[in-house]
Amino acid sequence: MTAYSSLLTSIPGVAHGFGDKESLMPERLQSWQTTLPDKKQVHGTAIGWVRRPGEALGELDGVITDVPGILLTVLTADCLPVLFCRRDGRRIGAVHAGWRGLLAGILGEFAATLDATGDRPSQWVAVIGPAAGPCCYEVSQALVDEFKQRLPLPAAVIAPRPHHLDLAAIARQQLLTLGFNTVDTIGHCTLCCPAPAPENGMRYTSFRRNSKQREHNPAHPPISGRNQHSGLIILPDDATAGFNGIPD
Repeated sequence: MTAYSSLLTSIPGVAHGFGDKESLMPERLQSWQTTLPDKKQVHGTAIGWVRRPGEALGELDGVITDVPGILLTVLTADCLPVLFCRRDGRRIGAVHAGWRGLLAGILGEFAATLDATGDRPSQWVAVIGPAAGPCCYEVSQALVDEFKQRLPLPAAVIAPRPHHLDLAAIARQQLLTLGFNTVDTIGHCTLCCPAPAPENGMRYTSFRRNSKQREHNPAHPPISGRNQHSGLIILPDDATAGFNGIPD
């Protein structure tokens, strides 16, 4: 069952969703899959404007558009997907933010992209999607220390327990500091969130969980091609008739 944000659902003329193992591309967005820009995520901080369906953008980890009918998504399998929408629904964005991107300041780069066009973060809402949670995201103490040294955040926000990072909490605090004063968090951990039907196992594709499975069984298939899309689209006029923002 695709996850949705009530915050984004309340904005007229915009459709969104967070994919999972059952539906890598949320069903509500599948009709526009051919409009996706061509990009390569590299755990960097580059943000690109999308002006045409299928536009080739090269290497970047954030996209933004004001053109109706162009689907924006990011692919994740433990990293954070962050979806953005102006409150009037006239501009949207999506960012792929793993620990490297958060340390390097990709959320600040997105805010700077808005500032360059005269927009203010306070005019936008942000939604943090499913990602590796603090319950499961175990890292080295050296990485925890690097976060504490480089980010002006409380230590308990960065690492609520030893050797674990809370990526969603870090992103939320960064967004609030940048001026995005309305932030929603889906709150699902991609490593341990169960599927709605227990017999289907875990709800999300997880790079870390898959790596552990492959350590025990080298024949276990990798996640290549099975990352989930998190995305949104400004609906074209001919698609908004009868659409009330409530997912099917």
